[in-house]
Amino acid sequence: MNATLAHADFLQLKRWNTPTIYNGWEQITRHDASRHGFNIKPTHDFMPQMGPMVGRAVTVVCEPSNATHPKNNPQAWSEYRRYVASIPGPKIVVVQDLDQPHAVGAFWGEVNSNIHRSLGCVGTIIDGAIRDVDEMNNAGFKALARQLCVGHAFSCPVRWGGEVEVFGRTVQPGQLIHADKHGFLAVPAEDEPRLLEAARFMDTNECQTLIPAARDVAGKSSEEICRAIDEAARNFGAAAKAQFGKKGEW
Repeated sequence: MNATLAHADFLQLKRWNTPTIYNGWEQITRHDASRHGFNIKPTHDFMPQMGPMVGRAVTVVCEPSNATHPKNNPQAWSEYRRYVASIPGPKIVVVQDLDQPHAVGAFWGEVNSNIHRSLGCVGTIIDGAIRDVDEMNNAGFKALARQLCVGHAFSCPVRWGGEVEVFGRTVQPGQLIHADKHGFLAVPAEDEPRLLEAARFMDTNECQTLIPAARDVAGKSSEEICRAIDEAARNFGAAAKAQFGKKGEW
C-alpha cells in the first residue's frame, strides 16, 4: 500500500471538492484525464451536507440476492471486519454489488455504518443500495450509492481485499479516493506525491486569473470583458505550463 500521505495531507485534501482535486490531478498524471480515474456512471451522494471525503480504499464484494453466501462462510462478517481493522485510516469502503443494476438488499444501514466508523472508515462508495439514511447521517458515515432499499436481503461480504469495479471504474485496495456529490476520483499511486501541491496551485491559479477577470465587469463593454478574459486565460495557461509542463486550457 502506498503510504506517501501524512494525516495532515488527508485533512488538506478534504478542504476542496472533488472537481478541484481533479483539476490538479490532470496536470500531473500520465493517464488520460478524459477517461481514467473518475467514475463513468452516475453516483448519488446521500449525505452532501458532509462535504468531501478522502481515504484509502477498503474493497469488498457482496451479492445480497444470493442466500448461499451466508451459509458458505458463517464467519464472513467477522473475518471481513478484521481485514478492515488491519488497514490504517482514514478509509473508504468501496463495495461492488454483484446484483447491479437492480439492487435487492442493502449492505449498509445503521448498524454496519456505526461498526465501520469505529474501525476508522469515513464512508462508502457502493454500486448498490443503502438504507437507514438518517441513522447513517447520525453516525457521520457518508455514502455514495446507486439507490435506497428497504431490506438487507442476504447481505454479507463475499470476498474482500481485491480489485473491484464500481460505477464503471476499477478500484484497487489501498488506492487514494476523493469523493463528494460530483462523484469520485481514484488516484493512481504514482500521482499521490504531487496531488496536494497540484490541487492547491490550480485553485490559486484560477482565483488569480480567470475568476477575477470574469467578475470585474463594472463599466466595461462586452468587447472589453472578452479581451480581459482572453488575457486571463493566457496567464492561466502560462502559469500551469510553467509549473507542470502542461498548459491549462480555457
